[in-house]
Amino acid sequence: QVQLVESGGGLVQAGGSLRLSCAASGIIFSRYRMAWYRQAPGKQRELVAHITSYGSTNYADSVKGRFTISRDNAKNTVYLQMNSLKPEDTDVYYCNADWTAMSRHYWGQGTQVTVSS
Repeated sequence: QVQLVESGGGLVQAGGSLRLSCAASGIIFSRYRMAWYRQAPGKQRELVAHITSYGSTNYADSVKGRFTISRDNAKNTVYLQMNSLKPEDTDVYYCNADWTAMSRHYWGQGTQVTVSS
Protein backbone atom coordinates (compact mmCIF):
# COMPACT_ATOMS: atom_id res chain seq x y z
CA GLN A 1 0.00 0.00 0.00
CA VAL A 2 1.36 3.38 -1.01
CA GLN A 3 1.45 6.10 1.61
CA LEU A 4 2.71 9.66 1.48
CA VAL A 5 2.59 11.23 4.93
CA GLU A 6 3.21 14.96 5.23
CA SER A 7 4.22 16.70 8.43
CA GLY A 8 5.64 20.01 9.56
CA GLY A 9 2.81 22.36 8.77
CA GLY A 10 1.49 24.87 11.25
CA LEU A 11 1.03 28.52 12.11
CA VAL A 12 3.92 30.93 11.69
CA GLN A 13 4.33 34.69 11.55
CA ALA A 14 5.27 36.44 8.33
CA GLY A 15 9.01 36.27 7.81
CA GLY A 16 9.27 32.98 9.64
CA SER A 17 10.24 29.51 8.46
CA LEU A 18 8.80 26.04 8.34
CA ARG A 19 10.10 22.73 7.03
CA LEU A 20 7.65 20.29 5.55
CA SER A 21 8.46 16.59 5.32
CA CYS A 22 6.84 13.87 3.27
CA ALA A 23 7.65 10.28 4.15
CA ALA A 24 6.87 7.75 1.44
CA SER A 25 6.26 4.03 1.75
CA GLY A 26 5.17 1.36 -0.66
CA ILE A 27 7.02 2.84 -3.64
CA ILE A 28 10.52 2.67 -5.09
CA PHE A 29 11.14 6.20 -3.90
CA SER A 30 14.31 6.84 -5.87
CA ARG A 31 12.46 6.27 -9.16
CA TYR A 32 9.87 8.98 -8.54
CA ARG A 33 9.83 12.65 -9.24
CA MET A 34 8.69 14.22 -5.98
CA ALA A 35 6.84 17.49 -5.76
CA TRP A 36 5.04 19.84 -3.44
CA TYR A 37 1.78 21.45 -4.50
CA ARG A 38 -0.47 23.84 -2.65
CA GLN A 39 -4.12 24.65 -2.84
CA ALA A 40 -6.38 27.27 -1.32
CA PRO A 41 -10.14 26.73 -0.99
CA GLY A 42 -11.87 27.25 -4.33
CA LYS A 43 -8.61 27.48 -6.24
CA GLN A 44 -6.66 25.10 -8.44
CA ARG A 45 -3.85 23.10 -6.98
CA GLU A 46 -0.56 24.66 -8.06
CA LEU A 47 2.94 23.32 -8.29
CA VAL A 48 5.31 24.81 -5.72
CA ALA A 49 8.47 22.83 -6.44
CA HIS A 50 9.61 19.52 -7.76
CA ILE A 51 12.77 17.42 -7.63
CA THR A 52 13.53 14.71 -10.14
CA SER A 53 14.95 11.30 -9.38
CA TYR A 54 18.31 12.75 -10.44
CA GLY A 55 18.03 15.69 -8.09
CA SER A 56 17.16 18.45 -10.55
CA THR A 57 14.83 21.03 -9.08
CA ASN A 58 12.28 23.51 -10.33
CA TYR A 59 10.29 26.17 -8.50
CA ALA A 60 7.26 28.34 -9.01
CA ASP A 61 8.27 31.95 -9.56
CA SER A 62 6.40 32.98 -6.42
CA VAL A 63 8.69 30.90 -4.16
CA LYS A 64 12.06 31.12 -5.92
CA GLY A 65 14.78 32.20 -3.55
CA ARG A 66 12.63 31.45 -0.48
CA PHE A 67 11.79 27.75 -0.69
CA THR A 68 14.14 24.80 -1.16
CA ILE A 69 13.10 21.27 -2.05
CA SER A 70 15.36 18.35 -1.25
CA ARG A 71 15.16 14.59 -0.96
CA ASP A 72 16.80 11.85 1.04
CA ASN A 73 16.45 8.60 -0.86
CA ALA A 74 17.84 6.61 2.05
CA LYS A 75 14.94 7.83 4.20
CA ASN A 76 12.31 7.85 1.43
CA THR A 77 11.58 11.44 2.36
CA VAL A 78 11.22 14.72 0.52
CA TYR A 79 11.47 18.08 2.26
CA LEU A 80 10.36 21.62 1.59
CA GLN A 81 12.25 24.27 3.50
CA MET A 82 10.19 27.45 3.48
CA ASN A 83 11.84 30.70 4.53
CA SER A 84 10.68 34.31 4.50
CA LEU A 85 7.10 33.14 4.58
CA LYS A 86 4.36 35.51 3.48
CA PRO A 87 0.63 35.52 4.26
CA GLU A 88 -0.03 34.57 0.64
CA ASP A 89 1.83 31.30 1.24
CA THR A 90 -1.10 30.20 3.42
CA ASP A 91 -2.49 27.03 1.84
CA VAL A 92 -2.80 23.31 2.24
CA TYR A 93 0.44 21.77 0.98
CA TYR A 94 0.36 18.38 -0.72
CA CYS A 95 3.15 15.94 -1.44
CA ASN A 96 3.10 14.24 -4.83
CA ALA A 97 4.99 11.25 -6.19
CA ASP A 98 5.06 10.80 -9.93
CA TRP A 99 6.55 8.10 -12.16
CA THR A 100 5.16 9.15 -15.49
CA ALA A 101 6.70 6.31 -17.50
CA MET A 102 4.79 3.82 -15.38
CA SER A 103 1.65 5.99 -15.09
CA ARG A 104 1.95 6.01 -11.31
CA HIS A 105 0.90 9.09 -9.39
CA TYR A 106 0.20 9.42 -5.69
CA TRP A 107 -0.84 12.19 -3.32
CA GLY A 108 -0.48 12.77 0.37
CA GLN A 109 -3.32 13.93 2.58
CA GLY A 110 -2.06 17.51 2.85
CA THR A 111 -0.75 19.67 5.65
CA GLN A 112 -2.00 23.15 6.51
CA VAL A 113 0.41 26.07 6.46
CA THR A 114 -0.89 29.34 7.86
CA VAL A 115 1.18 32.53 7.79
CA SER A 116 -0.09 35.40 9.90
CA SER A 117 0.67 39.02 9.08
